[in-house]
Amino acid sequence: MRIGESFVGEGADAAHVNTVLGEREGPVGTAWATALATPSHGHTPFVAVLRPSLPVRPLTLFVNKAPIAHDRHATLTWGAAQAGVAAGVADALAEGDIEEEHVLIAAVWVNPEAKDADAIYANNRAATRNALVNQPPALDEVLAARHSPANPFYTP
Repeated sequence: MRIGESFVGEGADAAHVNTVLGEREGPVGTAWATALATPSHGHTPFVAVLRPSLPVRPLTLFVNKAPIAHDRHATLTWGAAQAGVAAGVADALAEGDIEEEHVLIAAVWVNPEAKDADAIYANNRAATRNALVNQPPALDEVLAARHSPANPFYTP
C-alpha cells in the first residue's frame, strides 16, 4: 500500500489530494469497493474517467472531501477536479510510476468558493501526480517541522 498527499495552488482554487494505492485483492481493494458501495450525505464516491465510459487506469475512486455546497461547486468538483485527478493518474501511469492493475482512492478537496475551472483542473492534475510519486518525508524533516507547523489556513 502506498499513501500520498499533495497540496498545489493558492487560494480557493488550490487542490489538496490524498491518495491510497494498492492491490485490488488486498485491503485497498476492499476499501475501494466498500467506499463505492456506501456513499454518505454530501460525499458520493465515483469512478474517475478521462471521458465518459473511459475510466482511468488504475481504476480510481474519486471521493470528495468537501460536501457539495451549490451547483457551481458540484460542477467544479465533478468536472474540472475529477478530470484533473484522472489526467494526473494517467500521467503517473504513462511515466511508469504506478501500475494499472492496482486500485486507487483519491480524496479530493475542492473549496466551495472556488471559481476558476482551468486552475482547478491544473492544480488537481499536479496534486494527484505529486501524491502518487512523492516519497514520504524523512523522519528528521517531520521532527524538525513539529515546532513550526503551517498550512494555508493556519500558521501559529
